[in-house]
Amino acid sequence: MGPGAKLLLDLALWVSTGDPATANCAVAVVSATWGTGMPEFAAWASRWWMPLLFVLIAGHLTTTCVTLFLHRAQTHGGVRLHFLAALPMRVWLWLSTSIITKEWVACHRKHHAFADRDGDPHSPLLEGLRNIVFKGAFYYRKTVRQPGVLEKYGRGTPNDWIERHLLSKRNWLGIVFMLAIDVYLFGFFVGPLVWTVQMVWIPFWAAGVVNGIGHAFGYRNYDVKDASRNFSPIAIWLGGEELHNNHHADPKSARFAAKWFEFDIGWFYIRLLQSVWLARVEYARGH
Repeated sequence: MGPGAKLLLDLALWVSTGDPATANCAVAVVSATWGTGMPEFAAWASRWWMPLLFVLIAGHLTTTCVTLFLHRAQTHGGVRLHFLAALPMRVWLWLSTSIITKEWVACHRKHHAFADRDGDPHSPLLEGLRNIVFKGAFYYRKTVRQPGVLEKYGRGTPNDWIERHLLSKRNWLGIVFMLAIDVYLFGFFVGPLVWTVQMVWIPFWAAGVVNGIGHAFGYRNYDVKDASRNFSPIAIWLGGEELHNNHHADPKSARFAAKWFEFDIGWFYIRLLQSVWLARVEYARGH
C-alpha cells in the first residue's frame, strides 16, 4: 500500500471513533479501493476536463445505483440483484449519498400510496414545483421522521451485519471517506468542489427533478390517477427515471420503457447483469 493509501487509511481509522468493527470496515474499503496504483496527490486536477469527467461518471454511477438497487429492486421488487451486484451498489451509495436504504424505500412507497394526494411526501401539485425541485431532500427527511413511516413502508430492506453496523448506523462516515478521496485526487481546492457536486447530485436530480418535473411536464402514455409524466423518451441521464408516467402505470415492472421509441438505460444495465447471472428479473412489462 502506497503513502497515499496510508494517508486515507489513517483518516478512515480516525473517523471510525475507535470502534474495532467500523475500523475493520474502513480498512477493507480503503484497501480495496486504493491498494495499488495510487495516483499522486491532486493528479486528477492536472487537466481541466478531469474533474468534470469524474463528476459525470460518478453522478451517473450514483443514479444507476439508485434506480437499480433502491428503486427497482428494494422498493418494488421487479428485479432481484445478486449479493455480488448489490453490495458494491450499497457501498457506493454510502460513499456518495449517505442514503439509508430503509428510509429511501419507505419514502418512495409512501409516494406511490398517496401519489399527488394528501400524504404524498413530495408532490409538486401540493407543495409547488419550485419547492420540490430545490428542496426535495427536505421533504424526504420530513417524511422519514414521521412516526410509523419506516415500520409501515420500509419493510423487507437489508438488515445484515454491514447494514446494521456501518451503512445505516454510520451513514455519515461514507461521505467523509468520499471527501478524503476527492481531496486526494483533486487537491484542497478542486476536491471539495467535486465533493459538493456529488453531494447535491441525488437531492437535485432525483428528489428534485424526477419528483418535480416528472409530475409537471412531459407526455403521458397512461391515464393514471396521479399527474406523472414522461419527460424524455430517451432515458439515459437519470438512469431511466425520466419515464416516470410509465413507471407509475406499472410500478413493479423492472422495465420502464413502454413504446418502441423509448429507451431505458436502467433496463439495459439489468439485462447486462442478468447475462452474467447477477440479476434475476421478477417482472417486467413485455418481457
